[in-house]
Amino acid sequence: MSKKVIAVLFGGRSSEHEISKISASTIMQNINPDKYTIIPIYITKDGRWLLYDGPIENIAKGSWEKFAATAVLSPDSSQKGILRIVGDKVKLIPVDLIFPVLHGLNGEDGTIQGLFELTGIPYVGCGVLSSAVSMNKAYTKIIVDTLGIDQAKYTVVYRNELEENIEECIDKAESICGYPCFVKPACAGSSVGITKAHNRDELVDGLWTASKEDRTIVIEENITGAELECAVLGNRDVKASAVGQILAAAEFYDYDAKYNNKDSRTVIPAPIPPEKAEEIREKSVRIFKALDGMGLSRVDFFMEEGTNRIIFNEINTLPGFTSISMYPMLFAELGIPVEELVDKLIELGLSRYED
Repeated sequence: MSKKVIAVLFGGRSSEHEISKISASTIMQNINPDKYTIIPIYITKDGRWLLYDGPIENIAKGSWEKFAATAVLSPDSSQKGILRIVGDKVKLIPVDLIFPVLHGLNGEDGTIQGLFELTGIPYVGCGVLSSAVSMNKAYTKIIVDTLGIDQAKYTVVYRNELEENIEECIDKAESICGYPCFVKPACAGSSVGITKAHNRDELVDGLWTASKEDRTIVIEENITGAELECAVLGNRDVKASAVGQILAAAEFYDYDAKYNNKDSRTVIPAPIPPEKAEEIREKSVRIFKALDGMGLSRVDFFMEEGTNRIIFNEINTLPGFTSISMYPMLFAELGIPVEELVDKLIELGLSRYED
């Protein structure tokens, strides 16, 4: 039986470009070569699509880019493949599955998933609607509100409102969220652009910082308690992982604390009461299904200090797959190693149109 061809897309134009390269390297090294042929497609920071044909372990270095051929995904559903372009010569490489490893903007916000739908090629992960609403923290909160699941108090402001009347935005944030509060761009991942404001001056700075990443800004009350994460896997029959705890080396788990500060730690399983872990697992699946999720996601919560109340924080539809990423580690705790997890994700992608 001939091997199926998987196009792995990585890099991208988001602030998580470098993390995507590391995640893609991990995933490709764990794709079964006896079952699948890999076509690595690198999207540069300025949006060029390149065919990578070097050693997978060198992907993160980037020195190979100037030697790569252009290779783009054809939106023509009769072709179902990658167009390799060298000079005036175009070659079609048929593709059976697309595995996007694109974090953040243009990767997990529904934009590239729309292209996948046009091609007619099955793909791994959430679809257009699920990706778009899950990427947008404001709309995620609106949907989760309908489930009766606790969330932090929040409000939403827009970049044009800051420019027109920032005092009104500040007054609204202070009255609803108080201090300290978190200021977040609605559509940025890996905690990029997020700040914690302890007073009005810091709130102003945080609002302008977030506005550089997105026109929609979410302000949330601070929740003191354990930061907890749960991974989910599946299309219709959804499995929840073990629950892990984040011990950030900074005041909150920002990009630097997540990827650069070696003092940040994770604890799996989280040292919380079993009934609270089960509550998180159950709510993770409910949220994933309410958002029409497919394939994979990581769902983040707080357990409030003093009350043990479980409070939903956010969902990530294309979580990291680096050596320190929670998603693969949470399933490893259940006895599912990375290679088996990747194989399952591929199977889920191939069967996404069967229901």
